[in-house]
Amino acid sequence: MAESRSREWDGNHTTVTLFVLLGLSDEGQLQLVFFPIFLGIYILTLTWNLGLILLIKMDSHLHTPMYFFISSLSFTDISYSSSIIPRMVSDLLKSKKEISFLACAIQYFVGAWMGLAECCLLATMAYDQYVAIGNPLLYSAIMAPGFCGKMASGASMSGFFWSLVLTVSCFHLYYCGPNIIENFFCDVLQIISFSCSNPFFSQIVLLLSAVFVGFGSFFVILLSYGFITASVLKMASVKGRSKAFSTCASHLTSVTLYYVTGFSVYMRPSSNHSLEQEKVISVFYVIIIPMLNPLIYSLWNKEIKEALKREIKRAMGLPQ
Repeated sequence: MAESRSREWDGNHTTVTLFVLLGLSDEGQLQLVFFPIFLGIYILTLTWNLGLILLIKMDSHLHTPMYFFISSLSFTDISYSSSIIPRMVSDLLKSKKEISFLACAIQYFVGAWMGLAECCLLATMAYDQYVAIGNPLLYSAIMAPGFCGKMASGASMSGFFWSLVLTVSCFHLYYCGPNIIENFFCDVLQIISFSCSNPFFSQIVLLLSAVFVGFGSFFVILLSYGFITASVLKMASVKGRSKAFSTCASHLTSVTLYYVTGFSVYMRPSSNHSLEQEKVISVFYVIIIPMLNPLIYSLWNKEIKEALKREIKRAMGLPQ
C-alpha cells in the first residue's frame, strides 16, 4: 500500500512523493522499549542544554567568550536533536513510518545546518582556547564581544549556506525507484543512491562540504592545539601546564566524540558499511552526543559548578 501511494505519475514515469523510514528496529516489542528510553534522552538533552544556557546567561562570572561559545554550542545541540528525535520517537509508536519528500528535505536541511555549524563552532572554540593560553595578555582585546558574536554568526551562516546547497543539490534529483530508508532519519547518502538521475553534482557538493567545513574545521582545531601544545611546553610552572591542559580537556573530549563518530558514519568505504553498525553510530552521533556535551562542559568545569551553587543559594535566599 505504502509503495503505491508513495509515487505519482509524471508522463511515462513515476515520481517518489514520500520515503519510508525503517527506524531502529521493526520488532514491535523492541520499539516499545525504545520509546521511553529515547524520549527520556531527548528530555534530558533539552533540560541540560537549556539549563546550561540559562546558567551562563544569569551568572555574570560566566560572561566570557568561552562560555558564550559553550551556550552557542548548547543551542546548536538543542536544534540538532529537535530536528530528528521528536519524529523518531513518534515513529516508534507507528506501524508505518512514512515521511513526505518535503518533510524529509526540511529535516535534512535543519540537521545538516546544525551539524555543519557545530563543526565550525568547535573550531572557533579551539581558537578561543589558543588565544587564552598562547596570548593571555591580549585575550580580552582579541576576543572582544563583537568579534565573538561575529565568529558565532559566521559558524551559523556557514552551516546554513552549505546545508542549503546540499539540500537543493540532493533533493532536486529525480527519484522514481526505491523509497525505503534503512535508518531512523533522512540519511542523504541512502537517498542519493535512490536517484534515477545522475547524482554526480550532488556527490561533488557533498565532497566539497566535507572538505571545506568538516576537514577545514578539523584542520583549524589541529592547528590551534598544535600552538596550544607549543605554548604549554614553554611554561616553566608544572601547575600552569596542568591548568592549561585541564582547561582544554572538555573541548578535546567533545571534539573527539564528534569527529570520531562523524568520520565513522561518512568517511568509511562503502564496502565496510554495515547498516546495523551505521544505525548504532548514528544514534551516538545524532542523539547521545547532544545530551553528553553539556555534561562534559559542566562536570569538568569548576567555574560552572561554582556558578550553579551561587544560583541555588540565590534561589533559596541564602547568603552568597
